[in-house]
Amino acid sequence: MSMNTSSGLGPGGDCVCPKCGEKIPHRQRVPCREERCPQCGAKMLREGSEHHQLWDEKRKAKE
Repeated sequence: MSMNTSSGLGPGGDCVCPKCGEKIPHRQRVPCREERCPQCGAKMLREGSEHHQLWDEKRKAKE
């Protein structure tokens, strides 16, 4: 039995860079974590994902 690790966010949305904030459109069947930021090369996060929410909370706490 395989475990589904997909976040189930659907085909739309954006990938967001946690370092510089750059956004790129999410490509279907390509996890954002496998995308690299075109500006700085960091791994991207899926906008609206649990990881993105945690990153956003940390970012807001620093402000």
